Amino acid sequence: MIFISALNTDLVNKSLLPIFLIFFVILMLVPFVGVEIKGAKRWLNFFSLRFQPIEFIKPFFVLIVAQIIGLKWIRNMNLSYFISFILLSAIVLLLILQPDLGQSILLICTWISLIFVSGVNILFLFLLFIFVIFLFLILLYLAPEKFSYIITRITSFFDPTKTDNSQSQKAIEAIKQGGLKGEGMGEGILKESVPEAHTDYIIAVISEEFGSIVSIFVISIFLFITFRIVKKIINSSNNLYKLSLCGLSSLLVFQTFIHVGVNANLLPTTGMTLPFLSYGGSSLLSSGVLAGVILNYTSLGVKN
Repeated sequence: MIFISALNTDLVNKSLLPIFLIFFVILMLVPFVGVEIKGAKRWLNFFSLRFQPIEFIKPFFVLIVAQIIGLKWIRNMNLSYFISFILLSAIVLLLILQPDLGQSILLICTWISLIFVSGVNILFLFLLFIFVIFLFLILLYLAPEKFSYIITRITSFFDPTKTDNSQSQKAIEAIKQGGLKGEGMGEGILKESVPEAHTDYIIAVISEEFGSIVSIFVISIFLFITFRIVKKIINSSNNLYKLSLCGLSSLLVFQTFIHVGVNANLLPTTGMTLPFLSYGGSSLLSSGVLAGVILNYTSLGVKN
């Protein structure tokens, strides 16, 4: 984070495309040589290290889309939107093969917010939405086995008795048990009863041990960061930095609220980490890259 924030902004911009392409190629390898854990093939082994490529590609995807639209690589804006959509579709398709519903939703929501801020025609966005729904139905018909997990998770969300939804139920119980003040550091039982509590349910663990007040404070920090970014760019005349920072802050906020929504049983289980707090090297490094670029752009780019 500190290293990226201190780099020359022009160097950061010039490095985005090659870095993105490298991680995109790595992401393409996951369905073939990836490590399968609990039915999902999302990780790659590099010697003794295991990492999740999508975590690294997320911030670079946002920045590349911002460059496609903000720098007007193509004069026809609708064509620029369409090319960015093709890029999004390619990544989402690779995520579906893993499968990874949470990251797919996160990237789609971030992309929509980014092109909306850029001034996209609402009719174009609506037609694109219809096209995506139509495409999803076709894929569901042609390859139902690949999408069965989506149906299962949605079904378990609306009717927990039909499928195993024990993790979400335990998270809710932990939040209730913690109350406002919490059970005390190390006194929570969620981290022992739910396998992925240290990653997917970290906000529930915080609520159980430190109370809902601390959880609300943590969420407020993310909102405050977003508010500061928006305040910094709202009057900026630099379209590239405005779109880049808007996209990165959207990525941060959407990921936070998807994580909180799953923990509070407001959304189906997605396996989404909480930026900066969830355990996991890939997630922490991705959050560091995101924060580094935000600091770099706000301290140098926007001023220029």
